Amino acid sequence: MTRRRLGFFTRLLDQAPAGERYELAAEQIAHAEAHGFDSAWVAQHHFSESEGGLPAPLVFLAAVAARTSRIRLGTGIITLPLEHPVRVAEDTAVLDLLSGGRLEVGVGSGGTASSFAAFGHDSAARSAIYAEHLAILVNAWSGGDLGGGNHLYPAAPRLLGAVWEATFSVGGGERAGRAGNGLMLSRTQPRAEGVTLAEVQRPIVDAYHEHLPAGTPPRVVASRTAFVADSREEAQRYAQAGIARASRQSPELAAFLQADTHVGTPDEVVASLRADPTLDRVTDLVFQVHSVDPPHPLILRSIELLATKVAPALGWTPSEHA
Repeated sequence: MTRRRLGFFTRLLDQAPAGERYELAAEQIAHAEAHGFDSAWVAQHHFSESEGGLPAPLVFLAAVAARTSRIRLGTGIITLPLEHPVRVAEDTAVLDLLSGGRLEVGVGSGGTASSFAAFGHDSAARSAIYAEHLAILVNAWSGGDLGGGNHLYPAAPRLLGAVWEATFSVGGGERAGRAGNGLMLSRTQPRAEGVTLAEVQRPIVDAYHEHLPAGTPPRVVASRTAFVADSREEAQRYAQAGIARASRQSPELAAFLQADTHVGTPDEVVASLRADPTLDRVTDLVFQVHSVDPPHPLILRSIELLATKVAPALGWTPSEHA
């Protein structure tokens, strides 16, 4: 049986100025590495301080690569329609070398419609642009002609096996499977009222497996919110404050978050996660604290408890290289 991997994810939303957010997130990732986490993932968001604090994930991960030695570093995600794919190919190639081959490249079509105008694109065309840019990116990593007889330097064929596609749809699951890429499942999956996250993600995972080429090992990452504390009272106090903040931005999203947030002591979080059947089918279980967003010291403590109490109870074992 393939060993399940443990990941940490952040949208860099600490209550601090941008520079301090970056420093705190880098410290959190280093702390996750020290406690045996296999991977760390960062989101990309343009323009909105409250939605996400990082427009340039590859720049940030280059700094993190210099402060870490083992943990794999992933983008969750690069909004590919808003990027020049040849430049993404070049930047990822350089970062993969600087990190010692630790880069994982999560890509997606993007969810914030208002960001597209600043880049000269119509958000309604995002799916078509995404498909075009992904094809160019793959061709570049493959060593193909990029026009005028130009080829990617430095070469980066390893990254062909490090692609993860984020999707909310069955069609997206089919696409990722057919390409042999990894599948990324989000805890913010849109769904109708009364439908659980597991119910809406099950057919996506099914489609992914059905279309995966024979002999290609599946790669499925599921992101879940988990805030683990030493006492139930402490966990609930910060969780309620975080959900209240989220509800002021989007009541609908806050309702989903409240239903899908795993909060409490290690035993309580383990029990809550065991009730999510999707997690039985993932190769990578990735935890974030959003939208609870407790203070930095409590994020560090939650990372410790996830690694020492929660993940082992769910069958995770640290890598022999941890």
